Amino acid sequence: MSLLKVTNLTKKFGKFTALDGINIDVNEGEVYGFIGPNGSGKSTTIRVLLGILKATEGEAKVFGKDAWADAVEIHKRIAYVPGDVNLWPNLTGGEVIDLFVKLRGGNNKSKREELIKKFDLDPSKKCRTYSKGNRQKVALVAAFSSEADLYILDEPTSGLDPLMEQVFQECVMDIKKEGKSVLLSSHILSEVEKLCDRVGIIRQGKIIETGSLSELRHLTRTNLLVETKQPITLLNELKGVHDIEEKDEAFSFQVDSEELDAVIKHVSQFGVVRLESAPPTLEDLFMRHYEGEGQTETGAGGVS
Repeated sequence: MSLLKVTNLTKKFGKFTALDGINIDVNEGEVYGFIGPNGSGKSTTIRVLLGILKATEGEAKVFGKDAWADAVEIHKRIAYVPGDVNLWPNLTGGEVIDLFVKLRGGNNKSKREELIKKFDLDPSKKCRTYSKGNRQKVALVAAFSSEADLYILDEPTSGLDPLMEQVFQECVMDIKKEGKSVLLSSHILSEVEKLCDRVGIIRQGKIIETGSLSELRHLTRTNLLVETKQPITLLNELKGVHDIEEKDEAFSFQVDSEELDAVIKHVSQFGVVRLESAPPTLEDLFMRHYEGEGQTETGAGGVS
């Protein structure tokens, strides 16, 4: 069942088109990765979904309700974490967490305490003293302490150290096990790869690819390092082989995944001594999408 559905969504700021007919579908119990470089339209999309911006054309529905007209109703069932959290400077972190949790009608003290401990947060300090990472932790604890059906997370780990990123990932997996849905906007591809069931890639306001990770793997290349008894010949003439480099007595190169079988068969004729394979990652996929694109990302005064 679809909890969030965006259809042909367009958002213009004057003559600048920030979003150009995008489609997104997030199902119940699913973690959907929304990825793209800074300035590609991720945050603009999220602001439309939250009812902060009104779409120019198309529609955005959350829980079957219109994101703009029914924003108040929708907010009762969602938790949102922005990439740059601003908090009330004179309140403590604990007071801010309590305020957000009460606004959503929750009161699970044990969960709140457990999350504060997990994220290694001192809730007694005033928010004005917090670093960016600690402000981020306050927002994450407040979100994960809430009883929500959909979690909208916009670059939620910016400012967190690697240990805290791991805690964040565990929290996302926990809410997924509870059957909740997550829209995770990120440009940290390893994060998306670990957590997401499906991915939508956005560039300059357009969704250029969408699907499960296994469906998108065909766009990636596998990295191979091969050492053979006899020198490999005709490697550069094989279909799907890229970036060949000779390293000592071995060859390193990339292979389009769909050509892997034929390349391995060719290489094996020369007596394989060593074969190392690094699986394709979302990082590779991303580079394939954007390589050869000489132009910079179009921006409109910080639209992202």
